[in-house]
Amino acid sequence: SRLPGYSHKQYGVTSSISLAHPKNVDLIQTQKLIEAMKPFGVFEDEKDLNRRFIILDKLNKLVKDWIVSLGKTKNLPSSLLENVGGRIFAFGSYRLGVHNKGADIDALCLAPMHVERSDFFQSFSENLKHQKEVKKLRVIEDAYVPVIKFEFDGIEIDLVFARLSMPTVSDNLDLEDDLGLSSLDIRCVRSINGCRVTDEILRLVPNKENFRLTLRAIKLWAKRRGIYSNMLGFLGGVSWAILVARTCQLYPNASASTLVNKFFLVFSKWEWPTPVFLKQPEDKGLKLTIWDPRVNFSDRYHFMPIITPVYPHQNSAYNVSLSTRTVMIEEFRRGLLITNEILEGKMDWTKLFEPFNFFHKYKHYIILTAHSPREEHHLEWIGLVESKIRVLVSNLEKNEFITIAHVKPQSFPGGQEHGEQSGYVSKWFIGLVFQKVENAESVNIDLTHDIQLFTDAVYRQASNLNMLKKGMKIEATHVKRKHLQCFLPEEALQKRKKQSIPDTSQNTSRPQCKLTSSDGSSRDRNSATPHASSPSKKIPKLNTSTAERERNAVPQIPHSTNNREMIPHVAVPSVPMGLSIPVTSSKMEATSAIRMLGPPAGCTILGHNGVSQHREHFVQGQHELSGTLGTDPNKTTAKRIYSPTNKGESSPGTVECPKKRGDEEKSTGQDSAFKDDGNPEDVGSASTEKDVRGEKSLQIPVISTSRPQRLSSKELPDSSSPVPTNSIRIIKRSIKLTLN
Repeated sequence: SRLPGYSHKQYGVTSSISLAHPKNVDLIQTQKLIEAMKPFGVFEDEKDLNRRFIILDKLNKLVKDWIVSLGKTKNLPSSLLENVGGRIFAFGSYRLGVHNKGADIDALCLAPMHVERSDFFQSFSENLKHQKEVKKLRVIEDAYVPVIKFEFDGIEIDLVFARLSMPTVSDNLDLEDDLGLSSLDIRCVRSINGCRVTDEILRLVPNKENFRLTLRAIKLWAKRRGIYSNMLGFLGGVSWAILVARTCQLYPNASASTLVNKFFLVFSKWEWPTPVFLKQPEDKGLKLTIWDPRVNFSDRYHFMPIITPVYPHQNSAYNVSLSTRTVMIEEFRRGLLITNEILEGKMDWTKLFEPFNFFHKYKHYIILTAHSPREEHHLEWIGLVESKIRVLVSNLEKNEFITIAHVKPQSFPGGQEHGEQSGYVSKWFIGLVFQKVENAESVNIDLTHDIQLFTDAVYRQASNLNMLKKGMKIEATHVKRKHLQCFLPEEALQKRKKQSIPDTSQNTSRPQCKLTSSDGSSRDRNSATPHASSPSKKIPKLNTSTAERERNAVPQIPHSTNNREMIPHVAVPSVPMGLSIPVTSSKMEATSAIRMLGPPAGCTILGHNGVSQHREHFVQGQHELSGTLGTDPNKTTAKRIYSPTNKGESSPGTVECPKKRGDEEKSTGQDSAFKDDGNPEDVGSASTEKDVRGEKSLQIPVISTSRPQRLSSKELPDSSSPVPTNSIRIIKRSIKLTLN
């Protein structure tokens, strides 16, 4: 017999795995899940919900009044102004019905044809500045989806804009019509699709309430485990919603507690980069670019394709890197282990939501520090720096000795209590895992060029946007885990808890996917030509109706056979997909040069910038870069040179935190920060580095910045943008480690 509210028809591109209805024990577990989520503010009460209604209503009235006022300045006839319209659409988590307390609101401003894009970002933003409820306003006009960010009566708003090719905008406008997109600017299409994607996801799930509750649980879990951030290369709200919706399609009648478990089952075993679809992709013939690896070369190198269900279909997980995917897969596997235990009555749901102990996970960290002299400038500056951190992660991944570069999606403020300079300071932390090098007692590793590419990209774009102000700078430091207390407040360093579940990290090392050409050179995933394809080969027709199954470049990861059920496979085009680099999960010891960014109290400092008000002392001198940048023309991807030695040599200069002074280590003493002097005048030219193999000085081969590469974002090109003539002076220093 059929139960009301439960589905028996097929959803998505494949048939369901199970049509089983929930039993009493499943409903009890769902109630326990709800109770476990309540302390985290996942559910908003009626008062807060009404507050959002009021805010959106005020914003909608502001937009309507502004559109009429703008029409008057453009001499529109009064008969048209009476019905010109315009309105605000909410989308994202609020429109899905899964927002939590204090969450921001994604909103779309829809305007008639007399309103230009420049009007919105200039005239309307000025209008907002004069509203007493509006604070912290930022205009980001150059983003992939241009946006105005601000707080309205304490609620953060991300407001995007679309201009329709019609004289009026009615309140009952239907956004689902694909044909209406043909006359729109591509930026308007991206803005409108935020609403369209949200509505389509809700239309494609079997049971909306089960979907919403499951998505609330998965979003809370992702935030607690530090993997919720589209900007930093993890997944954002849309991607998590699509993955949960796909799980609901595969188990259409399951309760939320079961769906959470099945979510981890499905995506811990998913054969990435097999794409995730909620429906058959369609090309409407409107000449808009859609995600299609048969046609678009760059689409073949996406690591975790999660495809939006409306035209023009896009990969919502475009920013995912090899490292962030590896971290997320490890978390999927942990989630599966825990939820299996929960459903067997051996654990409760609070275990699933335990925070990830990032600062005990790795032995080595890179600390990025952004300085700016004034608060209003700092918001823009840290926004730009954060948007480019995935460039650094990508650079570090290309280093042959780095297997994981894991950024924590949270910034930490600096302050006088931690010895920082005056001004405003934000810090980000990147955990590193190094690959063991065989047949060498120690290896010298140089991260200088990897970080220099990142800092150059940030300064270049800041200059292009006329954002740079005196005192704005970025610094990078390598530290070991035991010295983190010099850089973080005590409450951020959680004490390590004894693991009560198996550590999945031992089974999650990245697959051995290094492809070698006939001359023995390794192929980089960003190389200009696909490795395994020839011009004469035709890429087979895309077919997703039967399975989500096949991939070509990344070998399958063997999975244990003791799981309770298998997941379906979905067919994808047989095209060259993302190429990966080899990884080992071996443990290793390392020594390092540690330098404090803005001195923590009592710590010895090495080679700090002369612009600082605190004149630090060199321990044994400051070392300059003295090599040149170059590439090997015979190889697709140049490798970083390293120096294997028979004994762990140390460079002349050591910095240590006084709390750890008794535990001395050998280390290289190169100054570990890239910094400008706070005066945006000119950019230094490419530097060189000494590298020792025996006693011989060698050039460092690096990836040429002029070589075509996949852009880290679709905002402004990084490597192709010319360095401005009135650019910033950067003092370049090195970050070198010796691994034993």
